[in-house]
Amino acid sequence: MKNSFIWFCRIAVGLLFIFSGLIKANDPLGFSYKLEEYFEVFHIMFLNGFALTIAVLLCTLEMVLGFALLIGVRAVKVAWGLLLLIIFFGFLTFYSAFFKVVQTCGCFGDAIPLTPWQSFSKDMILLLLVLVPFINRKKIQPIFKPKTADKWLIGAAVVALGFGIYTYNFMPIIDFLPYKIGANIPDEMKIPPGVQLDEFEVTYNLKNKKTGETKTMSDKEYLKTNIWKDANWEVVGNPESRLVKKGFEPKIRDLSIQDGQGNDYTKELLSNPFYSLVIVAHDLDKTNAEAINRLNALAINATENYNIRTVLLTSNSAQSAEAFAKAHKLVTEIFYADGVPLKEMVRANPGVLLLKNGTIINKWHYHTVPTYDGLVKKYFQKQ
Repeated sequence: MKNSFIWFCRIAVGLLFIFSGLIKANDPLGFSYKLEEYFEVFHIMFLNGFALTIAVLLCTLEMVLGFALLIGVRAVKVAWGLLLLIIFFGFLTFYSAFFKVVQTCGCFGDAIPLTPWQSFSKDMILLLLVLVPFINRKKIQPIFKPKTADKWLIGAAVVALGFGIYTYNFMPIIDFLPYKIGANIPDEMKIPPGVQLDEFEVTYNLKNKKTGETKTMSDKEYLKTNIWKDANWEVVGNPESRLVKKGFEPKIRDLSIQDGQGNDYTKELLSNPFYSLVIVAHDLDKTNAEAINRLNALAINATENYNIRTVLLTSNSAQSAEAFAKAHKLVTEIFYADGVPLKEMVRANPGVLLLKNGTIINKWHYHTVPTYDGLVKKYFQKQ
């Protein structure tokens, strides 16, 4: 019975670590954004330049340790590695939950979004499971001979690392983000009538100017008691807002596209009944310049020959974007949006969306954008 329980924990822990690493390695760029949030919380922003490398290596480590536990290779070191890793993850999720800083931990990427307390609970359960093979680490027997097991381990490390590098360079294998192929952006932004929205409670801190007495009351009490009419009472500091009940939330809630003067073009761009070629470069200072030049040539041909509307979306300032456009002789219209939705649209800088009636017909990393002839044959000739 004891051996069976050890095997159960060994398999459960191994598969969970492989699954967790694989999900994050499917979108290493997205995981690196999450790491940057943690770097900001702990004031170690100097690591931002290494976020992507750390993300790929951390995903690889999770998958390799999980696989090593399953086949029983180097059990003592693997058990220590798993224990230290889950303690580290547990600390991060507890810190996020208790201090309300990073509100989605990214444990399972965007595939299974968890609240910080859910993530912490998951980590504590996983810690209990990890403790079983850790306590019995010297009793774990490999299922292969040592040399064969090492070869399997090296092979697993190569595959895990290669997977993360591949998805970074060619986009996620499975897109769990709201801007996936086939999604209609306006529909994803809608709030159906009659649905329950988020319910908040606002707390006021009050002080009596004459007596010095202080009170704390909710917004409902504040209005019900008519204390706001009494000139002797004043609100101290900023009211505190607390989420009481979670309601409906559209998949896309923060997309606003504007021109350089601040005019809103979201509806116009997303209601175009013809093809639009949208180049997304959330940070022009770090974008691949060679790719931008290739995409600009593609835009010139598409516009001249098929009257395709071509747009550059960025989060840079208008002054910075205009200087960039002048330097690269861009022919595209330039619009602006917040960096967060732009990073979600396509995991590349730059990336390309092909839109029609607000629906994402296809999207590409700059490494995989089809040739002009390929786009013509598959799309432009048929519109």
